[in-house]
Amino acid sequence: MSLNETPRGERLHVAIFGRRNVGKSRLINALTGQDVSIVSEVKGTTTDPVSKAMELLPLGPVVIIDTPGLDDDGALGALRVQRTRDVLHRTDVALLVTDAEGGFGACERELVAAVREKKLPLAVVFNKADLAAPAEAALRDVAAQAQAPVHVVSAATGAGVEDLKLALARLVPEADDKFRIVGDLLRPADVVVLVTPIDKAAPKGRLILPQQQTIRDVLEADAIAVVTKEFELRETLASLGRPPRLVVTDSQVFAKVAADVPPDVWLTSFSILFARYKGDLAELVRGAQAVEKLRDGDRILVAEGCTHHRQSDDIGTVKIPRWLRHHAGKELAFEHAAGLKYPRDLREYALVVHCGGCMLNRREMQWRLAQARAAGVPIVNYGVLIAHLQGILPRCLAPFPDAALLLKG
Repeated sequence: MSLNETPRGERLHVAIFGRRNVGKSRLINALTGQDVSIVSEVKGTTTDPVSKAMELLPLGPVVIIDTPGLDDDGALGALRVQRTRDVLHRTDVALLVTDAEGGFGACERELVAAVREKKLPLAVVFNKADLAAPAEAALRDVAAQAQAPVHVVSAATGAGVEDLKLALARLVPEADDKFRIVGDLLRPADVVVLVTPIDKAAPKGRLILPQQQTIRDVLEADAIAVVTKEFELRETLASLGRPPRLVVTDSQVFAKVAADVPPDVWLTSFSILFARYKGDLAELVRGAQAVEKLRDGDRILVAEGCTHHRQSDDIGTVKIPRWLRHHAGKELAFEHAAGLKYPRDLREYALVVHCGGCMLNRREMQWRLAQARAAGVPIVNYGVLIAHLQGILPRCLAPFPDAALLLKG
Protein backbone atom coordinates (compact mmCIF):
# COMPACT_ATOMS: atom_id res chain seq x y z
CA MET A 1 0.00 0.00 0.00
CA SER A 2 1.31 3.44 -0.90
CA LEU A 3 1.65 5.93 1.94
CA ASN A 4 -0.65 8.22 -0.07
CA GLU A 5 -3.47 5.69 -0.37
CA THR A 6 -6.47 5.35 1.91
CA PRO A 7 -6.26 1.89 3.56
CA ARG A 8 -8.65 -0.65 2.06
CA GLY A 9 -10.28 -1.23 5.44
CA GLU A 10 -11.18 2.47 5.64
CA ARG A 11 -12.75 2.68 2.18
CA LEU A 12 -16.46 2.52 1.43
CA HIS A 13 -17.21 -0.94 -0.01
CA VAL A 14 -19.70 -0.77 -2.91
CA ALA A 15 -20.79 -4.19 -4.19
CA ILE A 16 -22.53 -4.83 -7.53
CA PHE A 17 -24.95 -7.77 -7.63
CA GLY A 18 -27.19 -9.22 -10.32
CA ARG A 19 -27.81 -12.15 -12.62
CA ARG A 20 -25.34 -13.17 -15.31
CA ASN A 21 -25.12 -10.95 -18.37
CA VAL A 22 -27.08 -7.98 -17.06
CA GLY A 23 -24.00 -5.82 -17.54
CA LYS A 24 -22.57 -5.60 -14.01
CA SER A 25 -18.97 -5.45 -15.17
CA ARG A 26 -19.75 -2.94 -17.93
CA LEU A 27 -21.59 -0.78 -15.39
CA ILE A 28 -18.54 -0.80 -13.10
CA ASN A 29 -16.38 0.33 -16.01
CA ALA A 30 -18.86 3.10 -16.80
CA LEU A 31 -19.04 4.26 -13.16
CA THR A 32 -15.28 4.37 -12.77
CA GLY A 33 -14.31 5.52 -16.24
CA GLN A 34 -11.78 2.67 -16.33
CA ASP A 35 -11.57 -0.86 -17.71
CA VAL A 36 -11.72 -2.35 -14.24
CA SER A 37 -13.70 -5.47 -15.11
CA ILE A 38 -13.51 -7.84 -18.06
CA VAL A 39 -16.57 -7.44 -20.29
CA SER A 40 -17.95 -10.22 -22.49
CA GLU A 41 -21.27 -11.28 -23.97
CA VAL A 42 -20.56 -14.79 -22.64
CA LYS A 43 -22.53 -15.54 -19.48
CA GLY A 44 -20.48 -16.11 -16.34
CA THR A 45 -17.34 -14.19 -17.34
CA THR A 46 -16.91 -13.05 -13.74
CA THR A 47 -16.30 -16.28 -11.81
CA ASP A 48 -15.15 -14.90 -8.43
CA PRO A 49 -15.76 -11.64 -6.57
CA VAL A 50 -13.20 -9.08 -7.73
CA SER A 51 -12.36 -6.06 -5.56
CA LYS A 52 -10.68 -2.91 -6.81
CA ALA A 53 -9.67 0.09 -4.70
CA MET A 54 -10.10 3.45 -6.43
CA GLU A 55 -11.37 7.02 -6.17
CA LEU A 56 -14.98 7.46 -7.30
CA LEU A 57 -16.38 10.98 -7.28
CA PRO A 58 -18.38 12.21 -5.47
CA LEU A 59 -17.95 9.28 -3.05
CA GLY A 60 -14.17 9.51 -2.61
CA PRO A 61 -12.03 6.43 -1.82
CA VAL A 62 -13.99 3.22 -2.39
CA VAL A 63 -13.60 -0.48 -2.98
CA ILE A 64 -15.76 -1.62 -5.91
CA ILE A 65 -16.69 -5.32 -5.78
CA ASP A 66 -17.77 -7.10 -8.96
CA THR A 67 -19.57 -10.38 -8.27
CA PRO A 68 -20.53 -13.54 -10.18
CA GLY A 69 -24.13 -13.90 -11.35
CA LEU A 70 -26.80 -14.71 -8.83
CA ASP A 71 -28.32 -17.24 -11.27
CA ASP A 72 -25.16 -19.28 -11.87
CA ASP A 73 -26.10 -22.97 -11.99
CA GLY A 74 -24.54 -26.38 -11.38
CA ALA A 75 -22.29 -27.41 -8.48
CA LEU A 76 -19.62 -24.86 -9.39
CA GLY A 77 -22.27 -22.22 -9.97
CA ALA A 78 -23.70 -22.78 -6.50
CA LEU A 79 -20.25 -22.21 -5.02
CA ARG A 80 -19.95 -18.96 -6.98
CA VAL A 81 -23.37 -17.82 -5.78
CA GLN A 82 -22.35 -18.52 -2.19
CA ARG A 83 -19.19 -16.46 -2.65
CA THR A 84 -21.33 -13.68 -4.05
CA ARG A 85 -23.55 -13.76 -0.98
CA ASP A 86 -20.47 -13.78 1.26
CA VAL A 87 -19.58 -10.38 -0.21
CA LEU A 88 -22.50 -8.93 1.77
CA HIS A 89 -20.46 -9.40 4.96
CA ARG A 90 -18.13 -6.59 3.88
CA THR A 91 -20.55 -4.47 1.83
CA ASP A 92 -21.42 -0.91 2.86
CA VAL A 93 -23.64 -0.06 -0.14
CA ALA A 94 -25.30 -2.56 -2.51
CA LEU A 95 -26.29 -2.04 -6.14
CA LEU A 96 -28.63 -4.65 -7.61
CA VAL A 97 -28.41 -4.65 -11.41
CA THR A 98 -31.04 -6.06 -13.76
CA ASP A 99 -32.44 -5.22 -17.20
CA ALA A 100 -35.81 -4.97 -18.92
CA GLU A 101 -35.49 -8.48 -20.36
CA GLY A 102 -34.76 -10.23 -17.07
CA GLY A 103 -36.91 -8.02 -14.88
CA PHE A 104 -37.21 -8.55 -11.15
CA GLY A 105 -37.59 -12.20 -10.24
CA ALA A 106 -36.72 -14.70 -7.52
CA CYS A 107 -32.95 -14.04 -7.66
CA GLU A 108 -33.47 -10.34 -7.16
CA ARG A 109 -36.02 -10.77 -4.37
CA GLU A 110 -33.69 -13.14 -2.48
CA LEU A 111 -30.82 -10.69 -2.75
CA VAL A 112 -33.04 -7.82 -1.55
CA ALA A 113 -34.08 -9.91 1.46
CA ALA A 114 -30.44 -10.62 2.33
CA VAL A 115 -29.55 -6.93 1.97
CA ARG A 116 -32.47 -5.90 4.16
CA GLU A 117 -31.48 -8.45 6.82
CA LYS A 118 -28.08 -6.73 7.02
CA LYS A 119 -29.70 -3.26 6.91
CA LEU A 120 -27.57 -2.10 4.01
CA PRO A 121 -28.31 0.88 1.75
CA LEU A 122 -29.57 -0.43 -1.60
CA ALA A 123 -30.36 0.87 -5.07
CA VAL A 124 -31.78 -1.10 -8.02
CA VAL A 125 -30.33 -0.36 -11.46
CA PHE A 126 -32.03 -1.24 -14.75
CA ASN A 127 -29.16 -1.46 -17.20
CA LYS A 128 -29.16 -1.70 -21.02
CA ALA A 129 -31.68 1.12 -21.44
CA ASP A 130 -30.26 1.62 -24.95
CA LEU A 131 -31.68 -1.79 -25.91
CA ALA A 132 -34.97 -1.81 -24.00
CA ALA A 133 -36.25 0.60 -21.38
CA PRO A 134 -38.54 -0.78 -18.65
CA ALA A 135 -42.08 0.55 -18.40
CA GLU A 136 -42.82 3.16 -15.76
CA ALA A 137 -45.31 0.82 -14.08
CA ALA A 138 -42.62 -1.86 -13.83
CA LEU A 139 -40.20 0.61 -12.24
CA ARG A 140 -42.77 1.62 -9.63
CA ASP A 141 -43.48 -2.04 -8.86
CA VAL A 142 -39.78 -2.86 -8.41
CA ALA A 143 -39.26 0.20 -6.20
CA ALA A 144 -42.13 -0.98 -4.00
CA GLN A 145 -40.83 -4.57 -3.82
CA ALA A 146 -37.24 -3.57 -3.11
CA GLN A 147 -38.14 -0.57 -0.93
CA ALA A 148 -35.26 1.15 -2.67
CA PRO A 149 -34.69 3.78 -5.35
CA VAL A 150 -34.63 2.52 -8.95
CA HIS A 151 -32.41 3.98 -11.67
CA VAL A 152 -32.39 3.43 -15.42
CA VAL A 153 -29.00 3.56 -17.13
CA SER A 154 -27.08 2.41 -20.16
CA ALA A 155 -23.56 1.38 -19.30
CA ALA A 156 -22.87 1.09 -23.03
CA THR A 157 -23.75 4.72 -23.87
CA GLY A 158 -23.23 6.30 -20.44
CA ALA A 159 -26.83 7.50 -20.20
CA GLY A 160 -27.89 7.92 -16.57
CA VAL A 161 -24.48 6.96 -15.15
CA GLU A 162 -23.67 10.41 -13.72
CA ASP A 163 -27.06 10.57 -12.03
CA LEU A 164 -26.40 7.12 -10.55
CA LYS A 165 -23.11 8.34 -9.07
CA LEU A 166 -24.91 11.21 -7.35
CA ALA A 167 -27.59 8.82 -6.10
CA LEU A 168 -24.88 6.55 -4.70
CA ALA A 169 -23.48 9.44 -2.71
CA ARG A 170 -26.92 10.07 -1.20
CA LEU A 171 -27.17 6.40 -0.15
CA VAL A 172 -23.99 6.48 1.89
CA PRO A 173 -24.62 6.85 5.64
CA GLU A 174 -23.05 9.91 7.18
CA ALA A 175 -19.70 9.25 8.81
CA ASP A 176 -20.08 8.22 12.44
CA ASP A 177 -17.47 10.12 14.46
CA LYS A 178 -17.90 7.88 17.48
CA PHE A 179 -15.62 5.33 15.84
CA ARG A 180 -12.18 6.73 16.58
CA ILE A 181 -8.94 4.85 17.04
CA VAL A 182 -7.58 7.00 19.84
CA GLY A 183 -8.60 10.62 19.23
CA ASP A 184 -11.55 10.59 21.63
CA LEU A 185 -9.16 9.77 24.51
CA LEU A 186 -7.03 12.85 23.89
CA ARG A 187 -7.07 16.58 24.51
CA PRO A 188 -5.32 19.14 22.34
CA ALA A 189 -1.54 19.17 22.97
CA ASP A 190 -1.59 15.82 24.80
CA VAL A 191 1.53 13.77 24.16
CA VAL A 192 1.13 10.19 22.93
CA VAL A 193 4.19 7.93 22.77
CA LEU A 194 3.92 5.18 20.17
CA VAL A 195 6.29 2.22 20.56
CA THR A 196 6.98 0.64 17.18
CA PRO A 197 9.50 -2.23 17.08
CA ILE A 198 11.61 -2.47 13.96
CA ASP A 199 12.46 -6.15 13.52
CA LYS A 200 12.60 -8.70 10.72
CA ALA A 201 8.80 -8.85 10.63
CA ALA A 202 8.45 -5.09 10.07
CA PRO A 203 7.80 -4.06 6.43
CA LYS A 204 10.78 -2.44 4.73
CA GLY A 205 10.65 1.32 4.50
CA ARG A 206 7.40 1.98 6.38
CA LEU A 207 5.42 1.45 9.56
CA ILE A 208 2.67 -1.15 9.68
CA LEU A 209 -0.86 0.01 8.97
CA PRO A 210 -2.24 0.24 12.56
CA GLN A 211 0.73 2.40 13.53
CA GLN A 212 0.23 4.71 10.57
CA GLN A 213 -3.49 5.08 11.27
CA THR A 214 -2.99 5.69 14.98
CA ILE A 215 -0.45 8.45 14.32
CA ARG A 216 -2.90 10.08 11.93
CA ASP A 217 -5.71 9.95 14.48
CA VAL A 218 -3.45 11.46 17.16
CA LEU A 219 -2.67 14.36 14.83
CA GLU A 220 -6.33 14.83 13.93
CA ALA A 221 -7.03 15.22 17.67
CA ASP A 222 -4.51 18.12 17.73
CA ALA A 223 -2.29 16.03 19.99
CA ILE A 224 1.43 15.28 19.70
CA ALA A 225 2.70 11.93 18.42
CA VAL A 226 6.15 10.78 19.54
CA VAL A 227 7.38 7.59 17.86
CA THR A 228 10.14 5.45 19.35
CA LYS A 229 11.35 1.85 19.57
CA GLU A 230 11.09 -0.27 22.70
CA PHE A 231 14.81 -0.03 23.47
CA GLU A 232 14.76 3.78 23.38
CA LEU A 233 11.52 4.15 25.35
CA ARG A 234 13.09 5.05 28.71
CA GLU A 235 15.22 7.79 27.16
CA THR A 236 12.21 9.03 25.19
CA LEU A 237 10.05 9.34 28.31
CA ALA A 238 12.85 11.05 30.23
CA SER A 239 13.32 13.62 27.45
CA LEU A 240 9.68 14.71 27.29
CA GLY A 241 9.65 17.06 30.26
CA ARG A 242 6.12 15.96 31.21
CA PRO A 243 4.34 12.61 31.39
CA PRO A 244 2.56 11.53 28.22
CA ARG A 245 -1.19 11.13 28.23
CA LEU A 246 -0.87 7.64 26.78
CA VAL A 247 1.68 5.09 25.62
CA VAL A 248 0.61 2.79 22.77
CA THR A 249 2.77 -0.21 22.00
CA ASP A 250 3.01 -3.19 19.73
CA SER A 251 1.57 -6.06 21.79
CA GLN A 252 4.59 -8.27 21.23
CA VAL A 253 6.79 -6.01 23.39
CA PHE A 254 4.20 -5.48 26.14
CA ALA A 255 6.41 -6.88 28.91
CA LYS A 256 9.35 -4.53 28.36
CA VAL A 257 7.16 -1.49 27.71
CA ALA A 258 5.01 -2.13 30.80
CA ALA A 259 8.17 -2.25 32.91
CA ASP A 260 9.44 1.06 31.51
CA VAL A 261 6.22 3.10 31.61
CA PRO A 262 5.35 4.69 34.99
CA PRO A 263 2.26 3.08 36.55
CA ASP A 264 0.34 6.38 36.57
CA VAL A 265 0.60 6.70 32.74
CA TRP A 266 -2.04 5.04 30.59
CA LEU A 267 -0.71 2.08 28.62
CA THR A 268 -2.42 0.12 25.85
CA SER A 269 -1.61 -1.44 22.49
CA PHE A 270 -2.42 -0.82 18.85
CA SER A 271 -4.35 -4.08 18.76
CA ILE A 272 -6.48 -3.13 21.78
CA LEU A 273 -7.26 0.22 20.17
CA PHE A 274 -8.39 -1.65 17.05
CA ALA A 275 -10.43 -4.06 19.18
CA ARG A 276 -12.58 -1.06 20.04
CA TYR A 277 -12.36 0.70 16.67
CA LYS A 278 -13.27 -2.25 14.42
CA GLY A 279 -14.83 -4.70 16.84
CA ASP A 280 -16.33 -4.90 20.32
CA LEU A 281 -13.78 -4.46 23.10
CA ALA A 282 -16.07 -5.78 25.84
CA GLU A 283 -16.76 -9.00 23.95
CA LEU A 284 -13.06 -9.51 23.26
CA VAL A 285 -12.24 -9.00 26.96
CA ARG A 286 -14.76 -11.71 27.81
CA GLY A 287 -13.02 -13.89 25.24
CA ALA A 288 -9.71 -13.45 27.05
CA GLN A 289 -11.25 -14.72 30.26
CA ALA A 290 -12.30 -17.91 28.45
CA VAL A 291 -8.62 -18.83 28.10
CA GLU A 292 -8.71 -20.04 31.71
CA LYS A 293 -11.33 -22.67 30.78
CA LEU A 294 -9.41 -24.36 27.95
CA ARG A 295 -9.07 -28.14 28.17
CA ASP A 296 -6.87 -30.78 26.59
CA GLY A 297 -7.82 -31.38 22.97
CA ASP A 298 -9.62 -28.04 22.49
CA ARG A 299 -9.44 -26.63 18.98
CA ILE A 300 -8.54 -22.97 18.57
CA LEU A 301 -8.94 -20.93 15.40
CA VAL A 302 -6.35 -18.22 14.78
CA ALA A 303 -7.71 -15.83 12.14
CA GLU A 304 -6.06 -12.93 10.35
CA GLY A 305 -7.55 -10.43 7.93
CA CYS A 306 -4.55 -10.43 5.59
CA THR A 307 -2.20 -12.93 3.97
CA HIS A 308 1.19 -11.46 4.88
CA HIS A 309 4.48 -13.29 4.42
CA ARG A 310 5.10 -15.60 7.39
CA GLN A 311 8.29 -15.17 9.40
CA SER A 312 10.02 -17.96 11.31
CA ASP A 313 8.62 -16.59 14.60
CA ASP A 314 5.27 -15.45 13.20
CA ILE A 315 2.81 -14.00 15.71
CA GLY A 316 -0.22 -16.00 14.57
CA THR A 317 1.25 -19.36 13.66
CA VAL A 318 4.11 -19.61 16.16
CA LYS A 319 4.04 -17.18 19.09
CA ILE A 320 0.36 -17.24 20.07
CA PRO A 321 0.10 -21.06 19.97
CA ARG A 322 3.28 -21.27 22.06
CA TRP A 323 2.09 -18.72 24.60
CA LEU A 324 -1.37 -20.28 24.91
CA ARG A 325 -0.03 -23.80 25.40
CA HIS A 326 2.38 -22.55 28.05
CA HIS A 327 -0.27 -20.51 29.90
CA ALA A 328 -3.01 -23.14 29.79
CA GLY A 329 -0.72 -26.12 30.37
CA LYS A 330 -2.94 -28.08 27.98
CA GLU A 331 -2.55 -29.90 24.68
CA LEU A 332 -4.33 -27.57 22.28
CA ALA A 333 -4.96 -27.94 18.54
CA PHE A 334 -4.59 -24.83 16.37
CA GLU A 335 -6.09 -24.09 12.97
CA HIS A 336 -5.50 -20.98 10.90
CA ALA A 337 -7.55 -18.80 8.55
CA ALA A 338 -6.19 -15.84 6.60
CA GLY A 339 -7.58 -13.12 4.37
CA LEU A 340 -11.26 -13.37 3.50
CA LYS A 341 -11.36 -17.11 4.22
CA TYR A 342 -13.28 -17.45 7.46
CA PRO A 343 -15.24 -20.56 8.55
CA ARG A 344 -19.01 -20.23 8.41
CA ASP A 345 -19.49 -22.67 11.29
CA LEU A 346 -17.37 -22.00 14.37
CA ARG A 347 -19.07 -24.44 16.74
CA GLU A 348 -16.18 -26.92 16.63
CA TYR A 349 -13.80 -24.40 18.22
CA ALA A 350 -13.31 -23.63 21.90
CA LEU A 351 -11.84 -20.18 21.14
CA VAL A 352 -11.25 -17.82 18.22
CA VAL A 353 -8.16 -15.62 18.33
CA HIS A 354 -8.30 -12.81 15.77
CA CYS A 355 -5.82 -10.18 14.63
CA GLY A 356 -6.61 -6.48 15.03
CA GLY A 357 -8.40 -6.45 11.68
CA CYS A 358 -6.65 -3.43 10.18
CA MET A 359 -7.12 -4.80 6.63
CA LEU A 360 -10.84 -5.50 7.17
CA ASN A 361 -13.57 -2.90 7.13
CA ARG A 362 -15.65 -2.53 10.27
CA ARG A 363 -18.64 -4.33 8.76
CA GLU A 364 -16.58 -7.46 8.02
CA MET A 365 -15.09 -7.47 11.52
CA GLN A 366 -18.53 -7.07 13.07
CA TRP A 367 -19.80 -10.02 11.02
CA ARG A 368 -16.95 -12.20 12.27
CA LEU A 369 -17.79 -11.29 15.85
CA ALA A 370 -21.45 -12.06 15.19
CA GLN A 371 -20.54 -15.49 13.80
CA ALA A 372 -18.66 -16.34 16.98
CA ARG A 373 -21.49 -15.00 19.11
CA ALA A 374 -24.08 -17.07 17.21
CA ALA A 375 -21.96 -20.19 17.65
CA GLY A 376 -21.50 -19.55 21.37
CA VAL A 377 -17.71 -19.44 20.92
CA PRO A 378 -15.60 -16.85 22.78
CA ILE A 379 -13.44 -14.61 20.61
CA VAL A 380 -10.45 -12.49 21.54
CA ASN A 381 -7.95 -10.44 19.54
CA TYR A 382 -4.18 -10.53 19.65
CA GLY A 383 -3.60 -7.49 21.86
CA VAL A 384 -6.26 -8.33 24.45
CA LEU A 385 -5.03 -11.93 24.60
CA ILE A 386 -1.35 -11.04 24.99
CA ALA A 387 -2.11 -8.49 27.73
CA HIS A 388 -4.14 -11.15 29.56
CA LEU A 389 -1.41 -13.79 29.23
CA GLN A 390 1.16 -11.34 30.61
CA GLY A 391 -1.05 -10.30 33.52
CA ILE A 392 -1.33 -6.64 32.51
CA LEU A 393 -4.81 -6.54 30.96
CA PRO A 394 -6.34 -4.48 33.82
CA ARG A 395 -3.67 -1.83 33.32
CA CYS A 396 -4.12 -1.82 29.53
CA LEU A 397 -7.87 -1.29 29.93
CA ALA A 398 -7.52 1.75 32.21
CA PRO A 399 -8.44 4.12 29.32
CA PHE A 400 -11.61 2.07 28.76
CA PRO A 401 -13.45 1.86 32.11
CA ASP A 402 -16.54 0.08 30.75
CA ALA A 403 -14.43 -2.81 29.47
CA ALA A 404 -12.27 -2.79 32.60
CA LEU A 405 -15.37 -3.38 34.75
CA LEU A 406 -15.74 -6.83 33.18
CA LEU A 407 -12.56 -7.93 34.94
CA LYS A 408 -14.12 -7.14 38.32
CA GLY A 409 -17.28 -9.11 37.74
